[in-house]
Amino acid sequence: MTVERSGFQSGARRHAVVIGAGAVGSATAIEALRAGLRVTVVEPGEPGAPQATSYGNAGWLSSHSVVPPALPGAWRKVPGWLADPLGPLAVRWPYLPRALPWLLRYLASGATEARVQRIADALRTLLVDAPALHARLATEAGVPQLIEQRGLLHAYRSRAEFEGDALAWRVRARTGVRWSEWGADELRRQEPDLDARYTLGIHVGEAGHCRDPGAYVAALAAHARALGAERVAARATGFRIEGGRLRAVRTEAGEIACDTAAVCAGARSGALAAAAGSPVPLESERGYHVVLPKAAVGPRTPVMVADGKLIAHWMNGGLRAAGQVEIAGLEAAPDWRRAEILHAHLRSMFPALADAPPEGAEVQRWLGHRPSLPDGLPCIGPAAGSADVVLAFGHGHVGLCGSARTGRLAAQAMAGLAPEIALAPFDPRRFGA
Repeated sequence: MTVERSGFQSGARRHAVVIGAGAVGSATAIEALRAGLRVTVVEPGEPGAPQATSYGNAGWLSSHSVVPPALPGAWRKVPGWLADPLGPLAVRWPYLPRALPWLLRYLASGATEARVQRIADALRTLLVDAPALHARLATEAGVPQLIEQRGLLHAYRSRAEFEGDALAWRVRARTGVRWSEWGADELRRQEPDLDARYTLGIHVGEAGHCRDPGAYVAALAAHARALGAERVAARATGFRIEGGRLRAVRTEAGEIACDTAAVCAGARSGALAAAAGSPVPLESERGYHVVLPKAAVGPRTPVMVADGKLIAHWMNGGLRAAGQVEIAGLEAAPDWRRAEILHAHLRSMFPALADAPPEGAEVQRWLGHRPSLPDGLPCIGPAAGSADVVLAFGHGHVGLCGSARTGRLAAQAMAGLAPEIALAPFDPRRFGA
């Protein structure tokens, strides 16, 4: 067993094992240490490295991203999802039998506006002040420059296109989200490089973004170690639970005796949750990104365009476009045509990019796995097999954004403290047995 030790002496403090060192796991480790726990982080890979989902995140700290992916009438789109392997949301045919139960729950979760509103109300409690929470964590970790709060922009080609999203904006407004409208002239002034086909902008000033999610997560993991966390470089495989009490976390390198544990392993959390008595319908929403390291034009404000369903903004390494949803499981090979679609959309959004010399090999591509539950809400709370095991995963498209508060909630649960928000909507037991 490989252990990175800080030399910190923990005495007889309650020992917590945090499984996973992504955005959620690293935040959980920091908050657990803040709560007075002794912490061991179990993570086989290097935190924030390219294999990690956080590495390729679009970077949005979108406190207004409270609307679940499935809305009323989404079932009408299913034939298109199956017919177009390169659409914004696609399901690979060979994977359909395995994905079908998840897809049916996904459609049902957003079948009515009332259901969508309940989900949005719950997500808002998790995300409402995410930019501020991340700014605090980044400052503590020594990387305050990675978190910015200049708002986020949704660009539409017309008023009619915006009104096509009326339900989503109506739901957001009921949760307290406010925004400014930029007409065509203001949009041109604010975003001179954006294609003229976009004539309406919706600017959400409360939101923020991260300029390098991989570096940010790596800094959080390093900060946790500096505070006293140990790291075991192995993969967790299960638990030893006796009489409802957690005795140890099992790993490929052996057991780690502990008093409590948090499952923060992203899209690979499903088997661990089941081992703790809480099988949940976790699926990977595979997402892609491209980065143009030498791009000379792009957005002034991080932007999502309605016609392409992708996000574009500047990262420290260049101009990144991220998006796409592909349902194909954890093991299927990448379909890099989806990255090429993002690249084409990016060049269409910013016409000056199309006039530039071909980037060729300079275009960087990436695939990652969003851990998604069908109702758009993460699991945050105790496992059925033992209250000593806390589940904290399944954030879908808001993993980075929701990680700061989720880390606080998971640490509070492990330390036996009252949660700072109501956890009932996120209860893993909502899916039954």
